[in-house]
Formats: sequence, C-alpha cells, structure tokens
Amino acid sequence: MRRWEQRGVITGYAARVDPEKLGRPIQAIVRVRSLDGPQFRDAILPLPEITDADHVTGDECWLLRVHCRTTAELERFVERAQRYGETTTSLVFSSPVRGRRLSL
Repeated sequence: MRRWEQRGVITGYAARVDPEKLGRPIQAIVRVRSLDGPQFRDAILPLPEITDADHVTGDECWLLRVHCRTTAELERFVERAQRYGETTTSLVFSSPVRGRRLSL
C-alpha cells in the first residue's frame, strides 16, 4: 500500500455517505452544452449540489451528478446551469454500479 501511495497509484481515501440520510434524496444527471467554459467552471462547478463533474467529448460538454433536497431545488440548479448553455436532465432511479474498484 505504501509503495502504491508513493507511486501515486493510490491518490486518497474517502468515506462513502448516503445522500438520502443527508437530506438530499433527489439525484439527477445534468448534461450541459456549455457556451462559456471558464465562466461555467467558476459559477457552477463549486455548487454544493454537485458530487461528480466530468468534462467530456460529444454533444454535451459536461456530465454532472447532482443531489438535491427537493425537485424545486433541482429546478433552480438547472435554471442556473442554463445561463451557460443548453441542459438535459435525467432523474436517477438507482445506481447499481457506483465507485467500482479497478483491478490492480
């Protein structure tokens, strides 16, 4: 383990928390086609609703996983993201594979 840490294979340790138990039962994937990357990064990526953000190729520039308290909060988040481009939002029913470990 120590060798992997020194080589940068292991980059950190984290606790897994249940968003529902933190009062955030609404989970969604928000895809954004951003028109202004730097402003989007500065204004949207720091928001506490976002738990994952991937800058990707394809029609959408960003895939965001967000956790909200209510659908109204999700609506406000999406409206804020729409200031920087087009969005597509999908509610998450379940996540059967999350945080799967890579084989070493």
